[in-house]
Amino acid sequence: MMIISYDIADDKLRNRFSKMLTKNGAIRLQFSVYEVNNTSRVIDNIIVKIENVFSKFFSGADSVVIFDIGNAKIRKFGNAIHRDQEIVYF
Repeated sequence: MMIISYDIADDKLRNRFSKMLTKNGAIRLQFSVYEVNNTSRVIDNIIVKIENVFSKFFSGADSVVIFDIGNAKIRKFGNAIHRDQEIVYF
């Protein structure tokens, strides 16, 4: 099972992302939080679509966080990947 949470500023991209999730069996828990309880093949397809299709269009304000409950793993896309890293100033 996975929980996918997103914050996407562009309305058109956000709607496409939401439709992609629901077409792949995701269930909306909250406005921008979905549960995916499906086969590993479907889950892998969702991740590939996020990596190869949607992440190209993410702006600096957009973020997607995937919580893989079964494997205790977290994947981040967009702005979310920078939140856990230290920032070095010169």
